[in-house]
Amino acid sequence: MKVFIAALDEGGLRKAGRKLGRSPAAISRALAFLEAHVGVTLLHRTRRSFRLSEAGERYSIVCRRVISDLEEADLVAAGERSAPRGTLTITAPVTAGEDILRSVVDAFMDAYPTVSVRLLLLDRPVSLIDEGVDIALRIAHLADSTHVAIRLGEVRRVVAASPRYLSTHPKIEEPNDLAKHKIIAMTHFGIESWTFPPMKGSSIPRSIQFSPRFVVNSIRGAIASAVEGRGVTRLFSYHIAEQLSQGKLQILLAHDEPLPVPVHLISPQGRLAVPKVRAFADFAMPRLKAHFSRLAGDGAKQLGGTQPRGQASRGVGYVLAKKGELNGHKTERRDDQYTVDKVL
Repeated sequence: MKVFIAALDEGGLRKAGRKLGRSPAAISRALAFLEAHVGVTLLHRTRRSFRLSEAGERYSIVCRRVISDLEEADLVAAGERSAPRGTLTITAPVTAGEDILRSVVDAFMDAYPTVSVRLLLLDRPVSLIDEGVDIALRIAHLADSTHVAIRLGEVRRVVAASPRYLSTHPKIEEPNDLAKHKIIAMTHFGIESWTFPPMKGSSIPRSIQFSPRFVVNSIRGAIASAVEGRGVTRLFSYHIAEQLSQGKLQILLAHDEPLPVPVHLISPQGRLAVPKVRAFADFAMPRLKAHFSRLAGDGAKQLGGTQPRGQASRGVGYVLAKKGELNGHKTERRDDQYTVDKVL
């Protein structure tokens, strides 16, 4: 199993052999033995490359989970005497991973030279257990689960445009005004409509329909188009923090924003007992917390200290997310401590 997963992660038999200290021929024989053992073809090979078969895709998911469980069992048995080591698998949204998490990971690897990191940047839901992920940066309202969640802060969903665009188009003073404007739409934020909180005295969210001028599946593409004055877009506040500070974009309809979206580090139940996972959580948590706190402070300055309608300032704490204890249900909050033994 380890040979099979190493071949997938390294992208070739020769590279897998170097990682495991075995020859390419030995790697090939091990894979052939594994396929004979399970009775199906796992990899379709050519002279220069290979690709997973459908059975191989399913098998790889289970293999990652089994290998992860075995590593966890070894490390837990070793207890506190075990130093952080091995490969740590982390996932995050693409832009957050590139702009925020990557520098934290770099610093972590400098501090822990015996830990290697596999960073998966994906703009899709990831099953931590099925895909063998140790810890994830999640920017979303969490569903009920047995995962452990460490709250880092929150981000805003903002509407923004460049001063250049706004100087040559009608004023945008309420969500309905967007119908008169060129919209730069993104898949994750609504291609044909944007939702806003209900009007005062109503409980029904407002849905603003539009025909987008430009639809793009890249956050950086949407930002660049907005900066160039091509239209109005909607993104998370951290996406455009640099452009806001430079005056290239400005936030619109701040008093009509939806509630902020929470930011967490999440990890499968029990994984924080593994030294490499615990070390990263302890290392990353204060740095990420400070980053999102700084973003929130910068946003408040840009709004002159006011807050979007219906929103109250929240502190940043740690939520132990257990089944049935999220999304408004009972949670346990710790503002000044993070104790792994208590989590488990």
